[in-house]
Amino acid sequence: QVQLVESGGGLVQAGGSLRLSCAASGRTFSSYTMGWFRQAPGKEREFVAAISWSGGKTYYADSVKGRFTISRDNAKNTVYLQMNSLQPEDTAIYYCARRGTYNYDSWGQGTQVTVSA
Repeated sequence: QVQLVESGGGLVQAGGSLRLSCAASGRTFSSYTMGWFRQAPGKEREFVAAISWSGGKTYYADSVKGRFTISRDNAKNTVYLQMNSLQPEDTAIYYCARRGTYNYDSWGQGTQVTVSA
């Protein structure tokens, strides 16, 4: 129900870093778990990371553990994804989403991340 806008994507060389941002428009009055997903060409969307707005709990896909860090700034209604040691297999459109009671119910339009070898 809220508008989510991702930014920070781009082209980076293998081994480089990018920081993605996901900002929610307007005011938010409730706390939600936020997640990052990605979808590569010809592949299904996959989970990347999630963070609880209350409690600071984080979760990561095995493929990104130790390389990616999800964080939040509730005052700005913004979630970040710091991506280090990027590899070509990380190339995808990255989406942020808000998790409701039963599922992720709000999605951004995505931001392209391209990693060259």
